Amino acid sequence: MKNLLFKSIFLLTVLTFSSCNSDKDNYETVSNNIELENRIIELYGSTSPLIQPIETDYSSIPSDINNPITEAKVELGKLLYHETMIATNPNENEGMYTYSCASCHHVDAGFQSGLKQGIGDGGLGFGTHGEGRIKNPMYAASDLDVQPIRTPTTLNVAFQKVMLWNGQFGAVGPNLGTEAQWTVGTPKENNNLGFEGVEIQAIAGLDVHRLQINPDDIINSSYKNMFDTAFSNIDESERYTKLNAALAIAAYERTLLPNQSPFQRWLRGDANAMEEEEIEGAKLFFNKAQCYTCHSGPGLNGMDFHALGMNDLEGADVFNDVDMATRKGRGGFTGNPDDDFKFKTPQLYNLKDVQFFGHGGSFETLKEVIEYKNAAVAENSLVPENKLSSYFVELNLTETEIDQLTLFLEASLYDNNLSRYVPESIPSGNCFPNADYMSSSDLGCE
Repeated sequence: MKNLLFKSIFLLTVLTFSSCNSDKDNYETVSNNIELENRIIELYGSTSPLIQPIETDYSSIPSDINNPITEAKVELGKLLYHETMIATNPNENEGMYTYSCASCHHVDAGFQSGLKQGIGDGGLGFGTHGEGRIKNPMYAASDLDVQPIRTPTTLNVAFQKVMLWNGQFGAVGPNLGTEAQWTVGTPKENNNLGFEGVEIQAIAGLDVHRLQINPDDIINSSYKNMFDTAFSNIDESERYTKLNAALAIAAYERTLLPNQSPFQRWLRGDANAMEEEEIEGAKLFFNKAQCYTCHSGPGLNGMDFHALGMNDLEGADVFNDVDMATRKGRGGFTGNPDDDFKFKTPQLYNLKDVQFFGHGGSFETLKEVIEYKNAAVAENSLVPENKLSSYFVELNLTETEIDQLTLFLEASLYDNNLSRYVPESIPSGNCFPNADYMSSSDLGCE
């Protein structure tokens, strides 16, 4: 009887303490949720300004008034974005029909490139997430389709008025007043069409990346019916064009929203979407770490340009030299010395699959970027100290806080279902995003 009484008392004691600990944990979680919510409300008035629309709610996705988003455009754009049959202007015959927009902006790297410097035409292979792409030995380095700067993502482009690190594409917003820089004979000339940045980048990108839309090819393919549906309001004589193909691609790109990420679920009312340490990281993001001063809105990006003294593309894995205009960032486009070495604030979602960070890919982990900003010591000797952003200051984050902030960025902003934006196949039947023999092997298309 005594043993039974002792066991009963012991069990009651354990249950009591367990219950107290559970209550304490729940209290802390609820308290942190409230603190985070209150801070966001303090900054933005409510949580709504940070919430992303559902990708099929076309009326809620920011769009260009001259290119309204429709389901037919999005479906056409999704296929064209991944289609290798429009790769008909390579520098060498070996490149014919082997690359696509998605060669450098693919889902396996968060719609960025798996390389420090993405390769379109002139590349071979894929690997598992784009990291295995190499130069085709038949190409001279100067003939490769590579850009002198880190490939930007196409995620969350709906929340940007102008595109590229220097913001040179787009006829609106920050680019009003830059008309003198829309040089005839260069991709920037496309700004004269009057579209926003997403559309201009798609239009210019087809030419820059050696992709072509041949009306006769479209008319004689299954794409004809899709063009007919997406652009039924345009006369057939002007329907099967590069412009309309680009507008469809842009409409599709605007729907690339990582709205299933834990932070987005939390913003929509799921109090359990983020773990305790993630919430702590979010509180740092919107307070002590000062990330919110540059990264805001549904994409946690920004339309401002800042000089953070990061290195440009360099190293044995980089092809061709980086010219001074590229090194100067926004200033290289506007010609205004006050803009020198400034680059556009990038979005922050789905970076866990990314291998290189910064406009020059000089960091290999998000934690390295946070540590760099925490110390606020410029790594690029070409950037004068007086050009550095006033936001580039020591943050005094502890090692624990750095880890918590890293966790928030990597886990809470990660949508693990981006494959919903990728077609199962493309009309040509080709392998994608690349169709060269090495990529076909890597991707299991053989």
